[in-house]
Amino acid sequence: MNFDAYARTGVDLVNARLDDLDDLRAIFPDENAWMRDEVAERDLTIFRRAQKRLRDVFEYGTSGRDADAVTELNALLEAFPVQPRISGHDSSDWHMHVTSRGASVSSEYLAGAVWGLSVWLCEYGSARFGVCADERCGNVYLDTSSNCCRRFCSERCATRSHVAAHRARKRAAIGDQVTVPAQPEPLTPVS
Repeated sequence: MNFDAYARTGVDLVNARLDDLDDLRAIFPDENAWMRDEVAERDLTIFRRAQKRLRDVFEYGTSGRDADAVTELNALLEAFPVQPRISGHDSSDWHMHVTSRGASVSSEYLAGAVWGLSVWLCEYGSARFGVCADERCGNVYLDTSSNCCRRFCSERCATRSHVAAHRARKRAAIGDQVTVPAQPEPLTPVS
């Protein structure tokens, strides 16, 4: 099983816009087209609640609250239990599913996402759960850097934030250089 892929489904969910059923359908990649086709209005509420709880996990990780992240993930594992089963049509197509046959789309998707994030936390620690440092963004990410130093969800956000900081420093420096013009020397009459 590719736990990283399952963990990334959790990231995708937290970062998704979930205003309506079409927004929910947009989170399913082509390999999960069956989920896109079967998702129902009742799933939207379940996904929204899970989205908020998973965001909390990332915020706990970012702020060093490991125990809170673990507590929340354990509660989510109880709500969306993993019940692995082998699926496929022949010996060249065997693969694992994380829920029992007939599970709802929300159960299947969320069990995988929570399982993947739980394995990620156990493997790398909750410090690898990040919330983008760009105040205008707020997306979450999994820090895969070699020294756990990532601060932004993407290069785009990093660049935008660094450019804004540079411009702010430049404006401040120009403001510091503004001086009051010297008073002109009084004219002295020529005799």
